[in-house]
Amino acid sequence: MSDKTLKVGQLSAGPGEKRHGVVEFPVQGQSYKLPMWLIHGSEAGPTLVVTGGVHGSEYASIAAALDLGRSLNPNGLRGRIIVVPVINLPGFAARSIYVCPLDGKNPNRVFPGDAGGTGSEQMADWVFRNVISQADYYVDLHGGDLIEALVPFTIFFRSGNEQVDAMSLEMAKVFGIHYLVSSGTPGSTIAAAASAGIPSILTESGGQGIWTAEHVADHTNGLQRLMRYLKMIPGSAPELTPFTLLEQFLWLRSDHEGFWYPQVLVGETVGAGQELGYINDWEGNVLQTCLSPAEGTVLFIVSSLAIHENDPLFAIGA
Repeated sequence: MSDKTLKVGQLSAGPGEKRHGVVEFPVQGQSYKLPMWLIHGSEAGPTLVVTGGVHGSEYASIAAALDLGRSLNPNGLRGRIIVVPVINLPGFAARSIYVCPLDGKNPNRVFPGDAGGTGSEQMADWVFRNVISQADYYVDLHGGDLIEALVPFTIFFRSGNEQVDAMSLEMAKVFGIHYLVSSGTPGSTIAAAASAGIPSILTESGGQGIWTAEHVADHTNGLQRLMRYLKMIPGSAPELTPFTLLEQFLWLRSDHEGFWYPQVLVGETVGAGQELGYINDWEGNVLQTCLSPAEGTVLFIVSSLAIHENDPLFAIGA
């Protein structure tokens, strides 16, 4: 909690002020430009950081972050909010799937970054030190990528810090998306944040290059609910909606290059060992039959016919 001037790089906002600007910092010897909003409330309160576009083609999450940054008013706001709608700007410009074109790496596997590393690692290092580390609470908005269909869900990270982990789970519940998923993915934004003592969640809605009003609202409504819960904006604490807690986030990847034929839909309940799809070669010979590793819910499916070796195919929440 602070009433001091909110600063990120060359951009700053004092109490009662809202600023939009482009912050510049070096990545691989070149200027990396990062647009963002700083909203400093007229009253003291916690600092909330909201990011989007770690994967540059997850459009519903980016649209939601843009809506949040444009709409927030410092008058009546308790605390401070940093909104960065698109972290992976090179990926957004290139309509890239999964990776940052600077180095071909998935940015959500390299946090908290490395100042002496590759492009994605340098970008992650700067964002973590200068943006995410300022947070009392952190939300990273995501969605299915250009070739991913998914059912909305919220991920929280179990860091081993009981107090932080309990608050991260509470944030996930408050956000209001039905499926809550515990994930231990190293290198993710929320893994780095939670390990640094910052309660964090990663929300997923939208996909396949589509950003419907419903998918955007999953994110924006959840953020409004969370800000009310944190007493940052006026309104009563939101009532908890029914949820399903999934303790395992199980991915299956392709062992081959070929053609992917999924046999189930997102949101379906499947049994352990159930056939979920197969990969064929050019002549229609089955190269890989994909079986469910556990009983659970299909959270996402890659919808692309073209599949490369080691591509994700689907994930089961169990």
